[in-house]
Amino acid sequence: MASTARQTSRKSIFITGAAAGIGRAVAERFAKAGWFVGLYDVDEAGVMALRRQLGETNCHAGRLDVSSPEDWAMQLRAFHQAAGERLDVLVNNAGISVTSPFEEAELVRHHRLIDINLKGVVNGCHTALPYLRSTPGARVINLCSASALYGQPMLSTYSATKAAVRSFTEALDIEWQRFGIRVVDVLPLFVNTAMVANDVSKMKTVQTLGVRLSADDVAHCIWRLSQGAPARLPVHTPVGLQTRFFALLSKLSPDAINRFVTARMAGH
Repeated sequence: MASTARQTSRKSIFITGAAAGIGRAVAERFAKAGWFVGLYDVDEAGVMALRRQLGETNCHAGRLDVSSPEDWAMQLRAFHQAAGERLDVLVNNAGISVTSPFEEAELVRHHRLIDINLKGVVNGCHTALPYLRSTPGARVINLCSASALYGQPMLSTYSATKAAVRSFTEALDIEWQRFGIRVVDVLPLFVNTAMVANDVSKMKTVQTLGVRLSADDVAHCIWRLSQGAPARLPVHTPVGLQTRFFALLSKLSPDAINRFVTARMAGH
């Protein structure tokens, strides 16, 4: 299933949700720069195809359901060995959305979203800590979202998970400074991926603001966060001009204004 070549001289990155979209773009960006890349997704065929594209000596691939601690333990152990016993960057990217009025989606879908978008990040960080601690300068980069700035209509549970990831990132970055590990996140607005095209695009907010980011834009941001001096990294990095504007607005405006703007953009 995966290469067992030891890569002690190369930095390594472990990416969830790597079969498509942002995760795939991140994998391609880091592989091009000479990193040893871990490709993990529930879409095993997708990551194995990407492994062949990137070259089997440049990566390790496997099936990972991020909601399963057992999957995490098995895949991290295998990756750590294949990567020469180092884990420089963990990218918690895997995520799904439920795009509908809250009550119209079955409860099991809301629960599954929480299992992947939030529990998946908790599982990954908890399981990866020993490997991160043994790699000087290691960092965790969590995929957050502009929806964490103010809860979005038709994305209620998704927004809640991303707000939780944002708070989790802040707390863990403080806790893990004693290990020399930085924990940061990126907050894109709408990104041109299959999830947005097939599901999120029906939102009035998308029609109002458009889709102005590509997966490569987010991958470039993650690359910059992997290169900066750890002490100088921001905890939160909004991706794109629109997101930076809304992040600034959320800080400077009263909640009533933020609520009004969010409601109007969503057609309420």
